[in-house]
Amino acid sequence: MSLWRLVLFVGIATMLWGTAHLYVGHRLIGPAPLTRRGRRRAWIALALAASIQPLVFLLDSMLPNAGLYLAVQWLCYVYMGLFGIVLPLLAARDLLALPARLVRRLRPFERAASIDRERRAFLANAGNSAIVGASAILSGVGVAAARRRAEVVEVDLPIAHLPADLDGYRIVQLSDIHAGLTITGDFVRTAVDTANELDADLVALTGDLVDGTVSRLAPQVATIARLRARDGVFFVTGNHEYYWDAPAWCTHLENLGLTVLNNRHRVVTRGDARLLVAGVTDLDAERLLPEHASDPSAALAGAPACDVRLLLAHQPRSAPAAARAGFDLQLSGHTHGGQFFPWTLFIGLAHPYPAGLSRVGEMCLYVSRGTGYWGPPLRLGAPSEITSLRLVHRGCRMAS
Repeated sequence: MSLWRLVLFVGIATMLWGTAHLYVGHRLIGPAPLTRRGRRRAWIALALAASIQPLVFLLDSMLPNAGLYLAVQWLCYVYMGLFGIVLPLLAARDLLALPARLVRRLRPFERAASIDRERRAFLANAGNSAIVGASAILSGVGVAAARRRAEVVEVDLPIAHLPADLDGYRIVQLSDIHAGLTITGDFVRTAVDTANELDADLVALTGDLVDGTVSRLAPQVATIARLRARDGVFFVTGNHEYYWDAPAWCTHLENLGLTVLNNRHRVVTRGDARLLVAGVTDLDAERLLPEHASDPSAALAGAPACDVRLLLAHQPRSAPAAARAGFDLQLSGHTHGGQFFPWTLFIGLAHPYPAGLSRVGEMCLYVSRGTGYWGPPLRLGAPSEITSLRLVHRGCRMAS
């Protein structure tokens, strides 16, 4: 990432993070029955929480994930998740209460205004306590869920013209592991062991494997080399690889034995049937590395006639171009299914295909919720997954 892009990103993120904390502080500290000194201390504590978390995020690539810093890192990211639940719940409460507040402003003067203010303050503090308490409980549940072994999700991928030799062909998909931050080698090792137990014909890693440089994270992802499948292990880049030198990661993963598909394809033969396995670079790669512009049509260049055309693409938004290029099936990740409540309710606003099986034209699309997580170590309402996908002979159906 160029320096000016990094500065712009950090500036916008810091502004949004700070503004969100001002809003939460106004809604939580404002009505609280605190002395002047207590109120000042509460604002200082909130300001420290707001400033330390971005600092830890920036220092993560420089400091070792061990000892006291590891504890601080975990604390900050858990706080990030807690804040990520408190903020939308407060906003939802305020939006629901907005009509009543407008009515009160339009009412004539009341003699009991002081009593009304006391009652409203009591209700506001009670509601705030309930929101913070519920958010803390949800955060604890979410942390426990995120650290559990990813569940295996069995999915049938219906292909109308599937030849008999490919009926039952099994693809195991891992996506969005995000090694680094709070995800270490033990987490990656467990995911690899789980995938190997599924006896795959093909393994697909659909991007965002890492959050750090090769020099820092190579030991954490070393067990990726142990992934086994009869027809190979294939990798495509996600947007996060491009924050940490994607070409270096592509070279490193190829040295580990993976097949990296940067707008390229391979052909797999099973009996008399041929399966084309293509991959594209991340949809946003061009902004950071122009020579890595994502191109589904280029991924098909020189391909022979095949019975089924499979595309690995990190972002589901690649699907319309993939369908136009003539692919039968696309596997993606990126969305995390929203990762944790209440963001799971809004993920569909940003991504038309947030998770699961759907159809884009004549093409089937499957979007994984991801094997790891990013940022807050929370999974709530969108459990992590390792997907065992089976090609079956029947018409493609929309996900329910």
